[in-house]
Amino acid sequence: MKALKLLPLLPLLMPCLYVSSVFAVDEIDDSDHATLAKHYENLAKSAEIKLQKNKELLQEYEAHPYHYGRQGQDLQSHTAANIHEYKGIVEENLHNAELHKKKIIERDDPVNKAKTDADRDSIAVR
Repeated sequence: MKALKLLPLLPLLMPCLYVSSVFAVDEIDDSDHATLAKHYENLAKSAEIKLQKNKELLQEYEAHPYHYGRQGQDLQSHTAANIHEYKGIVEENLHNAELHKKKIIERDDPVNKAKTDADRDSIAVR
């Protein structure tokens, strides 16, 4: 009986389950920074390939607009938007890969670890 009373709340709880899965990266452990860095580098490489294909398409559209008729301008603007999007994806993934590489260095280098601990202590004193 109590379960039936909670049934209307189920749709409200479903997004909570989805949000927790959004941050998980293909079953890679969060503390495995080397694998995460490699994952983000691979994503950046695949986005870079798509970026290059779209740049070639845009050059073709601009070089031969008479082949595409009235749809040529739409194709050009759509391809330009794709190029902009893929540039952002490449930058974001390379940034994430770089962050994970820094985490590896911080974890493995005791001098950097001591420095970051000292920095945290000096911030806490202020």
